[in-house]
Amino acid sequence: MVLTKKYTTSSRTFKHLSEFERGQIYVLLKEGYSQAEIAKKLGRHRSTISREIKRGTTTQKRSDLTTYETYFPETGQAVYEKNRSACGRKLKALQAEAFLKYAEKKILEDKWSPDVVVGSARISGQFDKDSMVCTRTLYNYIDQCLLKVRNINLPLKTRRKPKKTGSRKNKRLYGKSISERPQTVDERNEFGHWEIDTVIGKRTGDQALLTLTERKTRHNLIMPLESKCAEAVDEVINQLKKQYGPLFTQVFKSITADNGSEFSNLDNIGIDVYFTHPYSAWERGTNERHNGLIRRFIPKGKAIRDLTIDQIESVQNWCNHLPRKILGYKTPAQLFEQEIQQLIESYQNKQIA
Repeated sequence: MVLTKKYTTSSRTFKHLSEFERGQIYVLLKEGYSQAEIAKKLGRHRSTISREIKRGTTTQKRSDLTTYETYFPETGQAVYEKNRSACGRKLKALQAEAFLKYAEKKILEDKWSPDVVVGSARISGQFDKDSMVCTRTLYNYIDQCLLKVRNINLPLKTRRKPKKTGSRKNKRLYGKSISERPQTVDERNEFGHWEIDTVIGKRTGDQALLTLTERKTRHNLIMPLESKCAEAVDEVINQLKKQYGPLFTQVFKSITADNGSEFSNLDNIGIDVYFTHPYSAWERGTNERHNGLIRRFIPKGKAIRDLTIDQIESVQNWCNHLPRKILGYKTPAQLFEQEIQQLIESYQNKQIA
């Protein structure tokens, strides 16, 4: 007789939400998706999404001192990490006191994120491993009020209330769909592929900013527009053509835009241009991320017309000289300069030959 073992304990099949999934939840909420729709897109149970939104919802204060509630993925992640912190290492605040004071200064004065502080300090060798904490622990200390830094000091926690969603209308596609974009662009291994968007200040009667972000180096260009229209965008693109001369088609191999009417003429500039699907801002997420950085200095409602060229260039320089984790804590400016130098040398060699 063969005895068959019977097990009554089922195996654990669930897993915790990742930071990436929390970011997806944030974007989809902004796009007007319901909790049930978000759960379906992420392959999660609706209750998981509901609990996460409650966990990551915080009360924010507007300039007129009224308050509103909105979801932030960073808050959800911080609460999750706090709940899990009991399983980790014991408090290291006293041993890392010098590093924590350094972190306070960088976050409060230089507007660095906690991750940039940790990553930059690590690769520079300014602090040894035993005298500093990791990014997760630094966020935990901020959440536990062990530093002068508070969550309100972290730029991503102070965004304004997202726009209310209305009825969606079909939008015209002005050129090739992003679905036709080559895989080499998606992989970010080749230099010269950009994402484009506009940043507005006041809703009416104001200028705008044109932002271009290179996908590989994360280099960001910020240029003023007389108005948010196709003619103003054409003028800026022509300025870039003059600036880069014969290297223009090598520096700008492709541009990915949304279906705003201001980009309706881009398909005629002599390079590959791709357009995202309607209401799909995450398809040019690199540029969206950089627009968020710009909003730290130029919040919604601030008149673009009142900004000087020097002020705009100052914001651009800050973005391009901020060390990035995804770049090995190098800066976009460093990597962009290397790519441009290679193009110049290649062009000069062809001219000699």
